[in-house]
Formats: sequence, structure tokens, C-alpha cells
Amino acid sequence: MITHEQCRYWDEEDELKHLKDEFVLPEGVVYLDGNSLGARPKKSLAYAQHIIQQWGEDLINSWNKADWWGLPIRLGDKVGQLIGANAGETIISDSTTLNLFKVLSAAVKIQAEKYPDRKVIVAEKEVFPTDIYIIEGFIDLINQGYRIELINGADDLAEVLASEVAVVVLSHVNYRTGYLYDMTDINRQIHATNALVIWDLCHSVGAVAMDLNQSESDFAIGCTYKYLNGGPGSPALLWVNAKHTEKFWQPLSGWWGHKKPFDMAQHYQPADSIRRYLCGTQPIISMSLIECGLDIFLKTSMQKIRAKSLKLTDLFIALVHQECAEFGFELITPLDHHDRGSHVSYRHAHGYEIIQALIARGVIGDYREPEVLRFGVTPLYLGFEDIWQAVKQLKAIMLHNEWKNESYLVRAAVT
Repeated sequence: MITHEQCRYWDEEDELKHLKDEFVLPEGVVYLDGNSLGARPKKSLAYAQHIIQQWGEDLINSWNKADWWGLPIRLGDKVGQLIGANAGETIISDSTTLNLFKVLSAAVKIQAEKYPDRKVIVAEKEVFPTDIYIIEGFIDLINQGYRIELINGADDLAEVLASEVAVVVLSHVNYRTGYLYDMTDINRQIHATNALVIWDLCHSVGAVAMDLNQSESDFAIGCTYKYLNGGPGSPALLWVNAKHTEKFWQPLSGWWGHKKPFDMAQHYQPADSIRRYLCGTQPIISMSLIECGLDIFLKTSMQKIRAKSLKLTDLFIALVHQECAEFGFELITPLDHHDRGSHVSYRHAHGYEIIQALIARGVIGDYREPEVLRFGVTPLYLGFEDIWQAVKQLKAIMLHNEWKNESYLVRAAVT
């Protein structure tokens, strides 16, 4: 039996416990939705005011004096330390959706020059749907005979790669189940057929240790507002393997990606670096706040964060089995550490109502169709006692049938 006292002891022994003090968290709330929107770093409020003061005091001079111009690369290099990227390979820019369009365009162009007959772009059926939408829109836009092939997962990859595949788009961690792809092994399979791979890191960056260069990845994109705690809608990351950087520039050829942007040249010439993946003027205030979260990560290591993540998700799974086995929760997250990201998901016929009841009790998780309760584990600000309290509240809700409250049937605009 796992006890409350045992969880408290683990918290006392946790070498990352001090990092929780870096965040603002409401009193009495267990926040298990940091895989959708990360908590606010304490520093961010004062730092936002600092950036606004730069604007007020130095006006347009801040582009040079405060180096607003260099912010996408400077922050990109900090993110790079978390994902196995070298300096100058990563930028912060725009949204994950736009960045996927950029790198997909680049990857398809590179492949079309080498293998013009390859017309298949592979993605997962269970990927976060915006990835599929972008691929479909891109195929329709260029109208060159490409088609999308959807797979169920890693087991389907070998079969589909036997066809004329140009590019594969995969989520490093599945947003619904928490399944974690073996990046190195998958890259090896894809490259053996001369295809290219784009990794969506939205549900892994800041939670899972990775090395994009060592694993020989091609392209990667991902959020900064989830595990990285950059703030609502904060600009996304984009990484390109150095071997691809100069081969093609992305089609959204805005002035920030120009080789000499202040020459105001009549025709576009791409920058000689990762800057060519920038488009237009970036949202400086929102982008600047990303640094508050990144600086917390740089006080530890992704290996330590990953180790704690696995301990916390192990605990959550064990406690649900111990305390809630009678209530019909079906675990859909892998038990094997090698295959697990940093959230735990269960299927239940009344998943939506149960999540609403949990939120009313101060435990914030989220719901995903179909019938999936999802609990994000963020090691920087969650402890072992938090997991204990969350499962305790879940058990109480099920024992007392609180989820049957009719108000929990009403769907909000954001669920």
C-alpha cells in the first residue's frame, strides 16, 4: 500500500522540490493541466512590466538597445539546450501551426528535387488534428499530386514506408494517450527509405529528454506554452538540422527572414542561417516571457526532470489502481517507461463529467474525445503529495457519484 506519509517523504527527498517556488499556483489547487497551458513563473509579471518599460522609455531604440531583434535566436538557443540542438539551429517564431507549414514546405521541396516521384506524406490518425489539417491544406495549395497516408502508430510505419514516402510527420508524444516514440529508432527507419521526418514536440519539449542532432532528426516544431511555461499562445519553436538549413527557404518569405532586411531590397533573398524561417515582426512582449520559464529549466537538467516525471506518473498509475480500481477507469497510457511521455490518460464513459467534478474540487485535469481523462505531470511544480491529493479527490467523486451533477453535462466552449 502506498500511503500519504510515503508521498510526503518522497517530497522531502526530492532534489527538484525547490523549483516549485519559482511558480505562481492558486492555493488549494492541484494543477494537472500543464501539458495544455503551463503555470506562470513568478518572474513573468515583473518581467512583462520591464519589457513594457523598455518600450515606453527607449521606444524604437529598443530593437537595438534591448536586442529585441535578436530575441528569436537568443531564446531559440536556450530551448536548444533542452532538445539537443546546437547554437543557431533553433528559432522562436509564430505558432506551431505556421511553423509546421514552413518545415513541411521545406522538406517536400528538398525531396521533390531528389525524388520527384515520391508523393506520399505520412502522419498519424491520432495526432493532434491541426497537423493533419495543415498537411491537407498544403497538399491542396500546391496541387502537385501529393496525398496523405495516415497510420495508427509505430507498428504501421514499416509497411507505409514501402510506398513512395517523401516526408513523415510524427508527434514525439501522442497528445491523447501519452505514447512516446523512440526518436532514434524511428529516424533510422525513415532514413533507411530516404524519407525525411518532422517531429512535433508539443507534448514532449520540457518533459522528455531528447537529442535532435544525435538522433539525426531533420526538422522539429513545438509549443512553448505547455511544459515550457511561456504563457498563453506564446510563440513556438522551430528547429532545422544544419544539413538542411541552406537547401531551401520556407515559402512565407517575410522581411524578417531576409538576408539583409534593412536594405529594403525589391526581391527576397533568404538569410544564411535559421533566421530564414522567420516571417514578419514578432510579438516581443509575449515572446520575451518565454525566457522566464526557460531560465527555470536551465537550473537543472532534462535528465533529472525526466526521472521525476516517471516517478510521478508511476505513482499516479499505482494510486489509481490502488484506490479506484472498482470504478471502471481504463488506462491507455503505456506502462513501459520507454514508451511513456509525461501525462497519464484514462478512458471512462463519463470522462467529461468526472473531469468537471474534479475541477470543482480543485484538481485541474482535462478531457479529450473520445472519453479520455488526461492528467499532465509537470515535474517543476508538482510533487508526490499533489498526486496523492488528486487521486484522493478522484476516489471521493466516484464514491459519492458527484460526477452525476447535471451542471457537469454542460459543455463549455473550451473543454
